[in-house]
Amino acid sequence: MNLDIYLNMIFSAAWYLIPIFIFAVIIKSAWFKGVLGEWQVNLLIKFFLDKNDYHLIKNVTLPTDDGTTQIDHILVSKYGIFVIETKNMKGWIFGSTNQNQWTQQIFKHKSKFQNPLHQNYKHVKTLEACLKTKSDSIFSVIIFIGDSTFKTKMPDNVRFARGGIKYIKSKTDVIFNGNEVTNIIEQIESGRLERSFKTNHQHIKHVKEIVKEKLNTKSCVKCGSYMVIRKSTKGKNAGNEFWGCSAFPKCKYIINNKAY
Repeated sequence: MNLDIYLNMIFSAAWYLIPIFIFAVIIKSAWFKGVLGEWQVNLLIKFFLDKNDYHLIKNVTLPTDDGTTQIDHILVSKYGIFVIETKNMKGWIFGSTNQNQWTQQIFKHKSKFQNPLHQNYKHVKTLEACLKTKSDSIFSVIIFIGDSTFKTKMPDNVRFARGGIKYIKSKTDVIFNGNEVTNIIEQIESGRLERSFKTNHQHIKHVKEIVKEKLNTKSCVKCGSYMVIRKSTKGKNAGNEFWGCSAFPKCKYIINNKAY
């Protein structure tokens, strides 16, 4: 076979493989998993919640004092406002309300991720400040999507798939009248940042800065909470600085040498 023809066949085959390779990279990315998880939650809301009672607002970016915060889904209803954080994960999930980080285990591999309750707390508080409404009218909901299993007892507002819808439906006390619901929707729509590539890019940059800052923060080896710098006020070490667990007095772990 002519060498030129052989090379042309190889190059032609390579051009077919490039799109397949790119597609494989995309579907394995964290971005795609996040988008897929949010799409699945959208379907759950569409099929299992009455749209006349629950108004869905998606991908809301709100300004904060230190940057921005982005909320996956906000449901506005007469039964309250539901702020939904979606997690598309697989494997075993371990966590509790007070832990700063939860654990994902896939076979023997373990990895840490931010406690979604803490993550959603900022979303709730930002929305509460924007709307100037009472905290008991806003509900935090964490919905896990994917082939995951909770291996520790989870708080009632952390659910898997349709369990999240069930939790939302469990709130049956009427909090807002029709006019109030309409006003809340208008406030959110007018207060959100414009949905654009620029807004999303700036938010991603802000998140990366937060992650970088947290990576440089020491964690307690006993409970996983953040370590903070404290100063001794009495005893022979009075005036000396040390790393102490932020969960004190529940956790009393310390590192005497601040530079450790």
